[in-house]
Order: sequence, then C-alpha cells, then structure tokens
Amino acid sequence: MKVGFIGTGWFAKTHAAILAGIDGIEVTAFCGTSMEKAEKEARNWSNAKGFTNVDEMLDKQKLDAVYICVPPMAHSEIEYALIDRNIPFFVEKPLGIDEQPFEIAKKIDETGLITSVGYHWRYKETTKKALSLLDNRKVGIALGYWMGDMPMVPWWRDVNKSGGQFVEQTTHIVDLLRFLCGEITEVYAAYGSAIMQEKVDGTTVSDVGSVTMKLQNGMVATISNTCILNHSNKVGLDLFTEEGIIELRNELLREIKGKQILEHKDQGNPYIEENKIFLEAVKTGNIEKILSDYKDSLKTYQVTLAANQSAMSGQPIRLEL
Repeated sequence: MKVGFIGTGWFAKTHAAILAGIDGIEVTAFCGTSMEKAEKEARNWSNAKGFTNVDEMLDKQKLDAVYICVPPMAHSEIEYALIDRNIPFFVEKPLGIDEQPFEIAKKIDETGLITSVGYHWRYKETTKKALSLLDNRKVGIALGYWMGDMPMVPWWRDVNKSGGQFVEQTTHIVDLLRFLCGEITEVYAAYGSAIMQEKVDGTTVSDVGSVTMKLQNGMVATISNTCILNHSNKVGLDLFTEEGIIELRNELLREIKGKQILEHKDQGNPYIEENKIFLEAVKTGNIEKILSDYKDSLKTYQVTLAANQSAMSGQPIRLEL
C-alpha cells in the first residue's frame, strides 16, 4: 500500500514513524511548505519524493491513502483534492476553522470515501475501560480540563489561524465526552484574555475559558482550558456517577469509590492502534473498527465552533443533532 503525507510537522513525523513498522506500507510522497522540509522527510524512505504542491503530488504519485497533518487554517482545498480523486485520508484534528468542513462532510457522504480523524483518546485502553464501567452506571456531571502552556508556533496564538485553544487542543476532551456520554445539545462559553496577550507578541487567542454543556441524556458538563502556565498541568475528564468517580488522564484511569481507589494504566499505544485500523479499512473496505470518521468528528467540531460563537455573543448556542 502506497501512502502520502501532506505536512511535515510533529504529527506527520509521528504517523510516518509508526507506518515504518507496519508490514506492507510504503510511504512514497511528502508535501511540505518548502522542498527542503518535504525532501528531508522523504529521505527516510527509499522510494519517497518531496513536493510543495498537493495537486502535483497527487498527479505524479499513485497513492492508496493520504495523511493530512497541517495547521487548522490550511485545510479544505486538500480535502477537496483527495475527494475528487477518491483517495481515502486520515486527517489530524481540528477539521478546520470555518464552515468548509460541513461542505466537505457532505461530499464525503456522497462518495462513501473512507476517512479517519486523529481523536486518539478513543483508541486508548483506559477509554475502553471507562466505557465498560459506564455500562451499569449513570453519569450526572462531568468536568474536563486542558490546563497547560502555549505552543510556541506563531499560527497557534493567532485565533484566525488556529481557532483558539478550545478548537485546536481541548477538542480532544470534547470528543472524549461525546464518545463516553453522548451528544451535546447546548453550549455556553466564557473566555478571557488575561495574561498571554501582554507576554507573547501576536497573541489573539483567549488564554482562559470555560464551556458549560447540556447533553441529550440530561447530563451537564463543564470543560475548562488555559494556556497561561509554563508547563502541562492537567488534561483529562472526570465523570461523576452514583457509584463514584471515574478520572481519565493521558495514560491513566482512576476509579474512586469512597476511600477505595483503583488505577488502570494504558499498556498500548493509541496512535499505533488508530493507524493500523485506518490502513486495514483502506485495504479491506471494512470501516467498522474506525472509531472516529469525518462525519462523526464533525459533531465535535460543531461543538467547539459553537463555544467560540457563544463566547463572542454571550449567549448559549443550541445545536442541531
């Protein structure tokens, strides 16, 4: 199977390194913002070539699948090009920063193209454990967090390029909430810009925020984020049930029942899992094991856009399911 990459950053390097360990997969093309970047990644593969133009890459290389690993503002034209050529793709979150993903989703639905989106928390062993624990428990409220530092790449701190922290990072926690607890029907957000605009030139993203959500099943959830810290502090989701608390962190699930605390640690690598499942789906046409395709991910994206809209308007936003 011949695979191409659009993007040469951390995510592209991470996925390409995983693909190097999967039998039958050959990466043959990299498209970057410069030929230097593209060729640097291509040199890791015996038959790979570098490109700076997506259409040229797709015209010159026969590819069975493509990975899209680009910043939020760089989406849309890439996806349209792949849909037009009927090439399955794996895309890293978020899907974009505007309304284009909704049109892209319609075209994907029309063609039946195989897609997967990089919500790797869905593939964690601890997430599977949480799902099993919730089989006989009812969640009343959830609290989510993405408390950390500001990524020091210029596009991230520009709200017109990244969409802001809730869209670009905290989307993982929104998606985890949806995956475990169901659909979100209403969003109310409050954002602030207290510190980073004075510390880092060019900062237009909010640096603190909380988003309260109502779910279809009657639950209430609040997810908060900040990028004012100088380190990553707290990222995860806490579920409060009538039998106790389920705490999900990056590599750990903690089950709390009064004074009793049970811990479950991730043993696998969710990035490897999501890659293998996507490539197997491309090979066989069976998409049953893909946990996050474009159509489903669009619902998470819609929640994050609604949060931005609510923060700007000061009003709650109802979502159409």
